[in-house]
Amino acid sequence: MPELPEVEVVRRGLARWVRGRTITAVEVLDPRSIRRHALGTEDFIGNLENSTVLDVVRRGKFLWMPLRTEEPGGTASTPEALPGVALMAHLGMSGQLLMQDPGVPDEKHLKVRLRLSSADGMPEQLRFVDQRIFGGLFVTSLVPTPDGGPGGQGETPLPEIAEEASHIARDPLDPHFSFDDFYRKVKSRKTGLKRALLDQGVISGIGNIYADESLWRARLHYAKPTDTLKRADALRLVDAAKDVMSDALAAGGTSFDSLYVNVNGASGYFARSLDAYGRAGEPCRRCSAAGLPGVIKREQFMNRSSYTCPICQPKPRNGRW
Repeated sequence: MPELPEVEVVRRGLARWVRGRTITAVEVLDPRSIRRHALGTEDFIGNLENSTVLDVVRRGKFLWMPLRTEEPGGTASTPEALPGVALMAHLGMSGQLLMQDPGVPDEKHLKVRLRLSSADGMPEQLRFVDQRIFGGLFVTSLVPTPDGGPGGQGETPLPEIAEEASHIARDPLDPHFSFDDFYRKVKSRKTGLKRALLDQGVISGIGNIYADESLWRARLHYAKPTDTLKRADALRLVDAAKDVMSDALAAGGTSFDSLYVNVNGASGYFARSLDAYGRAGEPCRRCSAAGLPGVIKREQFMNRSSYTCPICQPKPRNGRW
């Protein structure tokens, strides 16, 4: 499942290629990939054709493109007059948004094709490719943000958010992220620390991989009770999450196979730099540097896995899962 840095890589790529361009035609090759659009294929196409992409915005792992529609007669409505709609993209486990020229052969698992207005040196098609069909596209409403701030990471900060994302907290890379709000929410839970990190109502965008990496960098065990978390430990954890996701973003995201690629088809390389996740049985790099015999351990967690070092991330006596 793509995590925050992967989705941000896609967002930045899309913003470069599609912002300000008009969707001239839409082709749905597999209706299963727009199943979340309850009104069906014709309504999906009708909402998109002759609409201009104003921006590409992300909150956590949610990604959407606010649209400006053309009024009858060919004049563009102003953003202030919009009811507020957007094209929402859910990548699922294998979804890809690729920019391609018309002459490039269709990908094997191509599901939806958007044709865009011409622009110098830019590909004219945005293709949604999805092998496992867990992802999809749909048109959604935009609503005011609860805190009055921008909806998420974008090129133009507007106080609107896709309705499906309005319930989730801001992520550590969001300039409007509030540590005080995060700490208040964490302390009010009576659960394990990793469960809180995976709770999108507490903090968004942190999945299983980056939770383990952030906890390793902060020297905290995933089972530490949240109601005992000291403010200094919480600050260290948030800083670790920012650092690990910034490092992953610089490397293009984490990729373990060919299913995740960015908007132009290039895989990320941060998987080569992971310190905890997937390294069961290998020496802990921090302990090794200090001459300690730490070895990364894998444990089952919520039908997944957690990776920790028993020496520099000791398990609390009163731990919670």
